[in-house]
Formats: sequence, C-alpha cells, structure tokens
Amino acid sequence: MRSRVLLVGILAIAFASCRDTRIIEHKEWGTSFEQHNIKNACFILRDNNHEAIHYFNKERCLQRMLPASTFKIFNSLVALETAVAPDERLLIKWDTTNKSRPECDKDLTMQEAFKGSCVWYYQEIARRIGAQRMQHFLDTIQYGNHNMGGSTDMFWLNDSLQISADEQVGFVKRLYFAELPVSERSQRIVKDLMLQETTPGYKLYYKTGTGKSGDKYVYWVVGFIERVEHIKEMKGSMNKIDERNYPYFFAQNFDIPVSDTAGNWFGTRIEVLKDILKEYGAMPK
Repeated sequence: MRSRVLLVGILAIAFASCRDTRIIEHKEWGTSFEQHNIKNACFILRDNNHEAIHYFNKERCLQRMLPASTFKIFNSLVALETAVAPDERLLIKWDTTNKSRPECDKDLTMQEAFKGSCVWYYQEIARRIGAQRMQHFLDTIQYGNHNMGGSTDMFWLNDSLQISADEQVGFVKRLYFAELPVSERSQRIVKDLMLQETTPGYKLYYKTGTGKSGDKYVYWVVGFIERVEHIKEMKGSMNKIDERNYPYFFAQNFDIPVSDTAGNWFGTRIEVLKDILKEYGAMPK
C-alpha cells in the first residue's frame, strides 16, 4: 500500500511538471548489478532534456531508507544558509580522536570533509545548526520523512531519517536549478562541492553514502551529470559560449549483507553508475 501511494505521488509530480513526461522501465539495467552479484538494487534517472523518467526496480526506487552520507548535500546547504558555515572553507579543528580513516583524522574544511565524506565534521556541523533549525529545513525542503528521531547528530545514520531514490532525484533536480527554498548562493556552493569529474565530454557531480541498517549495508550514489556538447554559435548569437550542458539526475542504491566482505562495494557503485549512464547515453562510452 505504501509503495502504491508513493508511486501515485511520483506519477502525479511527473505529469504535473510536464504533460509529455514519460516513465520508462529498464529491466536490462539489472545486468549491471547482477554481474557484481548484487541482488537488491535500484536506479532512477531523470532525463531533463526529454522530460522522461527511467528506472530499474520500481518498488525499491520508491522505498525510503537511511540517506547516510548523501545527507551531506542537505547538511551543507543548511550550514551555509544559517551562516554556521560562512563558506566551504570553514575550518573545524580535529579533536584528536581517531576516526578509523586517516584522511579524516585532521583539521578539515567543509570542502575537504565533503570530498572525504568525513562523518565527524558533519556531526559537528549538525550540532552547531541545532535541532530546531535543522527540523525547520527538513520540513521546509520536505526532505524524505523529515524525522530526526530525537537526535541532533546521528539521525541520518540510524534509520530515523529516511528518503527514497525517487525523492533524492527530485531533491538534486531542485538543487541544480536553484529551486530549493534557500539562497542561490548556498545551492551554487553545494553544487560545486559535488563535482567529482570534469572531462571535455561531461561533468559528473555526486555524493556517495554508506550506512548500516540492521544486518545490511546500504550503498548510495546520488547526483547529476552534465553531458557537454560543443556547438559553433552563429554570428550575432546572444549565447557567446560554444558549449551546451544537458543535465541528467540520478539516484542509485543497493544493499549488501554486513557479513559479505568479499567485494569492493565502494568502487563497485561508481562502476555500476557509469555503466548505466553510458548505456543510456548520458555519458560518452
């Protein structure tokens, strides 16, 4: 029943935004997961250029789960909007407690903490924002189930806050077009934080996330890709840049039993992401 209600929601949003919006299933995308022996997975892609939504595994795309470190996108936005972080160069001192990852065991700026996905930095950011202000933005932006579960610095990691893949796509789409109810500046800075790869053919923006939920780990990748096309403008054109960026928004997740330590799931999720983006044509092969 819950999945049916959520499906009605995504259909309503899709058709309300554009009468020509299409929703298309891609069972063949399952092969990209199966070749890595991943059984529980989903992928959803919004092709903004053709007003189409493409997906693999509808039920899972509509299922809410903990966002883990993909919440750093939201957390960064709120920190900037509340001036807890004046900009992405905010330096927070390391408390000298080992965090199990050497790249995080040092003083960090927001930019470094985002790229390194350093949890302690963003827990401190959340504490500085405070529960009342954080709840305000969860409600205002309508992020997932809005639930902090009484925690200030663990709610995105302990299954209190949950969000679905289709909701993640809606969130990053609004971020891309600066449509969230925060300043354009905050959204622009966070978009820049998300940039992971730049090539002549595309720019790839994303945030990964890994969180433990019961007896499994949930692996996320959420973001967007801009396919870059170079076009020679006609003389007198108002557009002075011979470049066009075509955005595609995506969210992918899968789960792996905690007992399964055989695979490099951190690297696998990016490999699968690129396989599907290439197959669809959002990324050059």
